[in-house]
Amino acid sequence: MDWTQAIDSYCERTGPEYWSEPVNAVTNAAFLIAALIMWRRTEATAAPITRVLIVILALIGLGSFLFHTHGQVWSAIADTAPIALYVLTYIYAANRYYWRLSLWPALGLTALFFPYAAATVPLFQMVPGLGSSAGYAPVPLLIFIYAILLRHRLPEVARGLAIGATILCVSILFRSLDMHICGQLPLGTHFLWHILNAIMLGWMIEVLHRHLSASHRSGSYQADD
Repeated sequence: MDWTQAIDSYCERTGPEYWSEPVNAVTNAAFLIAALIMWRRTEATAAPITRVLIVILALIGLGSFLFHTHGQVWSAIADTAPIALYVLTYIYAANRYYWRLSLWPALGLTALFFPYAAATVPLFQMVPGLGSSAGYAPVPLLIFIYAILLRHRLPEVARGLAIGATILCVSILFRSLDMHICGQLPLGTHFLWHILNAIMLGWMIEVLHRHLSASHRSGSYQADD
């Protein structure tokens, strides 16, 4: 594998130069801003899992910045790896704290994301115009599934998850439109994917933090976490 092979996947990029995607690069600051806001907001009462998610959120911004500046295979991995880590960590947190599963069942259910993604990505690839965004589409679907299943058990959490999934759907829409509208909008729409994702990921941490804070106040917080 050529780790330095150039990748041109977005409307804004017009060449292999470092600063060929200035707006796509700069808007990754939204992830760092969201991480900083959530760090300060949860500073006094954050559970360890909340802190982990906030750190990963910041890494998403840094990894995406590297990709939209260097535009090479290695930086693409730096871009996608933190996203995958965030998704898996949040699924684990949902299993552990929303469903109150013990450690190993929570991890086992989290591992099922891999066959779930393998089964659903090909289906989303059949959707016209979705393109490479098909790889992300299983995530909002899964969040909606969790929201539906939790609607009676944890209605506030379910509402929060549904809001997060809706924002992500809009974000995926803008990501999908990017290469299709280059003729009309050379800047593209990928930068909106960054901004909306930063809002969505920060919001998902907020949903978890509120739930854990409420559980702590009621005395049902799992002390071993």
